[in-house]
Amino acid sequence: MNIPNSLTIIRILLVPVYIGFMTYGAYGFALLALLVAGLTDAIDGPIARKLNQRTRLGTVLDPLADKLLLTSGFMTLSILHLVPSWLVILVVSRDVILLLGTAVAHVTNTPIDITPTFLGKGTTVLQLSYVLLVVLLTWRGLGLSVLTPLLVAMVGFTLASGLHYLYRGYRHTNAAPPLN
Repeated sequence: MNIPNSLTIIRILLVPVYIGFMTYGAYGFALLALLVAGLTDAIDGPIARKLNQRTRLGTVLDPLADKLLLTSGFMTLSILHLVPSWLVILVVSRDVILLLGTAVAHVTNTPIDITPTFLGKGTTVLQLSYVLLVVLLTWRGLGLSVLTPLLVAMVGFTLASGLHYLYRGYRHTNAAPPLN
């Protein structure tokens, strides 16, 4: 197991740690778990490139770890009534639709481009920032209304990236076969 994949597995293992801390109201520790998870996400890719340790496992595990962290982050916040349920439905639905599309492409041996886009990366950054800030403000006992502009931007990116990935998949699977 190389360093980048080990960092990704640490990120996955931090998911239940975050959920546990949030469940018991230990928001400061939950925030710490999220920050460590975010740090592993920030450094695993550059380390993989610098040390030439990119693997097929890493290309699958890294986005999966992001999805697990963000999905559990939003679901936990919703269960604790810190974010609205519609937001969780939006975030989780986008990810489930994209994962199902990828699974269908895999089962049907349809090649697809799973390269992250600017919108996809932006969505991940905004979603993680939102979850972090909700936990931080909750920990500090502050109101969440200050996050409304970030919420609007995150919802916009989430919708735009979901539609863009769907469009890319549709365009790719319906492309005309090359002429011989």
